[in-house]
Amino acid sequence: MAEQTSPFQRLQQIDQSCRALAAGLPAQQEAVQTWSGIGFRMGGRLFVAPMGEVAEVLHEPRFTLLPGVKSWVRGVANVRGRLLPVMDLCGFFGHELSNRRKQRRVLVVDHQEIFAGLTVDEVFGMQHFPVDAFSEHLPPLEANIQAFIHGVFQREQPWLVFSPYALAQNQEFLDVAV
Repeated sequence: MAEQTSPFQRLQQIDQSCRALAAGLPAQQEAVQTWSGIGFRMGGRLFVAPMGEVAEVLHEPRFTLLPGVKSWVRGVANVRGRLLPVMDLCGFFGHELSNRRKQRRVLVVDHQEIFAGLTVDEVFGMQHFPVDAFSEHLPPLEANIQAFIHGVFQREQPWLVFSPYALAQNQEFLDVAV
């Protein structure tokens, strides 16, 4: 007469056979840490602003011109009942804004007491960069933009990390009167 196994022993046998026949776990791929930001173009250069520093991206709104302001202040727009000063970011840095109006976008900065729209030539949406592609060694830049650049990510072209918050705290940017 064959030896009878208890239900517990039978479960152990089933467990052992299942483990023996089970497929191995897939090889674990190493996760690459990424940094994300909003990519945009000013002139021939590519920039990326940290995600937390851009409140939203808008199509260029209709705006009202303001008298007695610097040439790079485009005007003021009503955005959902809130007045948004619209600034030409290219003009602030002494460059021409692109003639292609359909591609222009406005990056909205809402930092502390500052609520402003920065008109740029084009926005490329969210960009993701491997953290190890970051460098603090900047390519040659004009002196007036260096204070707002906090590094560069390398791809086919360099993407300069631009800080809208640093711009919003800059006294020259805040002084819009002629």
